[in-house]
Amino acid sequence: MERAWEERVPIEPLSERGLKGVEAAYRVQEAWNALRLAKGDRVVGHKIGLTSKAVQAQLGVDQPDFGHLWQSRFLGVGERTEVEASLFLQPRVEGELAFLIGRRLLGPHVTPQEVLAATEAVAFALEVVDSRIADWRIRIEDTIADNASFGAFLVGPWEKALLEEDLSTLGLVLYKNGEMVAQGVGAACLGHPARAVAWLANALAAFGVALEPGEIVMSGAWAPVQAVQPGDLFTLVGTGGRALSLRFV
Repeated sequence: MERAWEERVPIEPLSERGLKGVEAAYRVQEAWNALRLAKGDRVVGHKIGLTSKAVQAQLGVDQPDFGHLWQSRFLGVGERTEVEASLFLQPRVEGELAFLIGRRLLGPHVTPQEVLAATEAVAFALEVVDSRIADWRIRIEDTIADNASFGAFLVGPWEKALLEEDLSTLGLVLYKNGEMVAQGVGAACLGHPARAVAWLANALAAFGVALEPGEIVMSGAWAPVQAVQPGDLFTLVGTGGRALSLRFV
């Protein structure tokens, strides 16, 4: 995985080369994370994938997965930025909600209400998902081992006031080069984005890991992912006219 990440050369599916089972896949993910940290990267939070029932059905699973958010691919907090398209192999973009954790959350019995109480702020966000697996020929083991298909992420301005709203009813529209290509609501993320974060906190507990203050959680996509080509400009517009843009150069 590390070589594919560094050299931008895809590999064949690990599930076709003997990797079987979710537990084994997470061991591969953690070994790759250790390599990243040894090279000076840093974990700044976590991402949740497979929050869509349709995608779960496609991969034959009944739960989400998770991965690390690495500092080296954190594109910052703001309303607009650029990223080099050459960083990625086969990127796609999705819109979602990011959580800034304010108080420690340790499972296995964390509730969505506890997530909301422990959250410092939330923000609309754009995630670049990418796969080191050739042609996105992934099974659940492949995407987990591949750090939940992590590519990069951009977070909009953090807002505490958004926590006063029902996050399941918030909406977003995603534009690609000025044309609307996707739209969704918070309820698409396991019924409520905080429910996804609670799932994460409880899943991490099995590994002896908690969500810590200052960490960012990307809670999962609200709408179908969109393919990327160099030069593309993606703009997310969320409830209340909140907007952020990412251009691939």
